[in-house]
Amino acid sequence: MKIGSTLAAAATLVVACAAADVDPIVIKGSKFFYKTNGTEFFIKGVAYQQDYSNNGSMTGGTSYTDPLADQAACARDIPLMTQLQTNTIRVYAVDPTKNHDQCMQMLANAGIYVVADLGEPKNSINRDSPQWNQEIYQRYTAVVDVFSKYTNTLGFFAGNEVTNKANNTEASAFVKAAVRDVKAYILQKKYRPLGVGYATNDDDQRTELAHYFNCGDPSASIDFWGYNIYSWCGRSSYRASHYEERTREFSTYNVPAFFAEYGCNVIDGVEGPRGFYEVASLYGDEMTKVWSGGIVYMYYQEANNYGLVSVGSDEKATKLPDFTALSRQLASVNPTGVAMSSYSPTNQPQACPKQDNVWSASEKLPPSPNNAVCSCMVQSLNCTANSNISDDDLQTNFDYLCDPNNGDYCSGILANGTKGVYGAYSMCTPEERISWAFNAFFMDQTKNNPKNTDPCNFKGAAKKQTPKANGNCKDVVNQAGAAGTGAITAAPTATGVSSGGGAASSSTGAASALTVPGFNAGMVQMTAYVTVAAFIGAAMVLL
Repeated sequence: MKIGSTLAAAATLVVACAAADVDPIVIKGSKFFYKTNGTEFFIKGVAYQQDYSNNGSMTGGTSYTDPLADQAACARDIPLMTQLQTNTIRVYAVDPTKNHDQCMQMLANAGIYVVADLGEPKNSINRDSPQWNQEIYQRYTAVVDVFSKYTNTLGFFAGNEVTNKANNTEASAFVKAAVRDVKAYILQKKYRPLGVGYATNDDDQRTELAHYFNCGDPSASIDFWGYNIYSWCGRSSYRASHYEERTREFSTYNVPAFFAEYGCNVIDGVEGPRGFYEVASLYGDEMTKVWSGGIVYMYYQEANNYGLVSVGSDEKATKLPDFTALSRQLASVNPTGVAMSSYSPTNQPQACPKQDNVWSASEKLPPSPNNAVCSCMVQSLNCTANSNISDDDLQTNFDYLCDPNNGDYCSGILANGTKGVYGAYSMCTPEERISWAFNAFFMDQTKNNPKNTDPCNFKGAAKKQTPKANGNCKDVVNQAGAAGTGAITAAPTATGVSSGGGAASSSTGAASALTVPGFNAGMVQMTAYVTVAAFIGAAMVLL
């Protein structure tokens, strides 16, 4: 999107004249602080992404516009954000192959930090058929690589509303695996401390979700918690909106919690201008003891009527009544908090929720994606997928080979977040996983069905090869075992793009939307093998 040479030139001038790093935000206990002066940091944020909706289902569009790669739009919008006293923006999808230096510097100059969601529509964890695999891992770490160098990067969301009902809580095991591996990647790369969190909606599983992502091994638990909440509508109150109840529930949470989205726009059953009367409570004495502020949904006016600003066909931004109301409310609050030096956290991690009819996610998480492991596996096979295998052939062969009525060919590539049972190669690419299934079928037919004279054909989708697993690869394959269900102890090896931006992840995109069947409560659940890209848990909810 281009707004004009004047704005672009102005943006360049602003950056050139006022380039400066901001004081990084750090976490201590359940609070954010400025690293240098130790003042508590309260988020006064705005969701900033245009033409992007992400509802966690298998339907919807897959395109998005990276708001931090549009220098002219940033130059237009950041001055308006400062009028709202904005100190944080949330972006739902960024393109790690693009350059973000100009926008990030303009934001830094304005004292604005960024919380970035790691996924994007065609490459993220989907609640209907959750996976944690190489493609998604490479996408997530690519975003970390690019944004780790900016001192105004506050942190990342590894998922957004992925679990939203009792029948898809299993998906949380895959998101928590993503939290674990992204945190490990940040340490491995020796980046500065950057938090990795999760954002949830206000549903019946809110307590189980908050406890699940905060329990167990600290290396796999979230660093902060985002809460998308729209329960305060119009002139509600601290009690009637359930803010009081939510504040009480999170009073024992041991990591920062904030409203990752807020701002109900339905008043007495009718959409209308918002007064943002909840701001006084959110930044008042009762809530600031527990909450670290919030992010208003959203900057751009779109069909869902949540906008603060309308951008016309001439690319000019016009303030809407919501902008004025929010500006007035935020100008009236001044949370002070505590000093980092005098703050001694006492809250402890939560206990993991028990599995029942409300919560099904296992405490045991999927394996870490590892390119080397998957490569070793493929090298060890006698029958593999052709390099040009089509998505249709992948779909057809997964359907057949992973149906237990046809044999046991997929145990090494299946993932069950309820039972906590994961094939050693369940995190590999679709092509690598179908190669495992092809080979399992080939070995079975060669041994037990001599009438099948060409068991590695699959109508041209597969080919024979001479196994080459030697040395370290042999050890990896032996750990996985003949069934592919053994545990392989190895750290992730995938890499994203360089911190300077430019190079793309190796993921093809389309293949990452393919899935294999997952076992659920002992029954085989055949998922839809669609090449339509899957959405991550809902980011910008159309209410």
